Amino acid sequence: MNEKVLNDLFDYDNLKIYQSKTGFKFSIDSILLAEYVKLTNRTKTILDLCTGNAVIPLILSTKTNSLMEAFEIQEEMYNYAKESIEYNKKSSQIKVYNSDIKNIDDFIFNKKYDIITCNPPYFKVNKTDYINENEMLAISRHEIKISLEEIFEIASRHLECKGEFYLVHRISRLDEIIIYANKYNLNVKNICMIQTKKNVPPYIVLVRCIKNANLGIKISNIYNIENKKTYQNMFKEEL
Repeated sequence: MNEKVLNDLFDYDNLKIYQSKTGFKFSIDSILLAEYVKLTNRTKTILDLCTGNAVIPLILSTKTNSLMEAFEIQEEMYNYAKESIEYNKKSSQIKVYNSDIKNIDDFIFNKKYDIITCNPPYFKVNKTDYINENEMLAISRHEIKISLEEIFEIASRHLECKGEFYLVHRISRLDEIIIYANKYNLNVKNICMIQTKKNVPPYIVLVRCIKNANLGIKISNIYNIENKKTYQNMFKEEL
């Protein structure tokens, strides 16, 4: 077990987050995804896959009273998530499970959600790739426990008709994202690219899919987040 620390969750209403002092820490990607989610009065239930230490549900809890559930396979990360939820007094709104999401039906059999979010491992497991010796980092970054296609299959199965699936990923895998989205009837409706530095091409993409929607994709202007002091409401015009 790594030593844990309690940090500010950026600038969100005094939210705090437990995380490893030396291992995996939450990234800006999770914050961006939470901000990208379009919430309405009709949003009643939300599911977060690969939740880590529950950054996405915690941020969404500042924007909605919707009930949320989340899954995290790694016990240590799950413990950080559970403690963070308890510390922020969100236990009545957010429930987190310590399980492989491929076993999701053991916990929420046949349940459907209005919105599903996911910040998954970005990298495939190839023989030539370097995989971190730290198991927590390796599982968080590489598709050791779950593949991109499996995530789409699970999301499709547990979304209401016209429900929305939000994903953050590397732009280099956008072709796969669109292929799997079409395969599992999660039609891509919006694509937003993130640039971290002015003269560097964007490499992060936010994707919004709608189950059983008509074809047609809207591509947003590129968002540059260099030197940004807050991410709150940065996609307000998009939503």
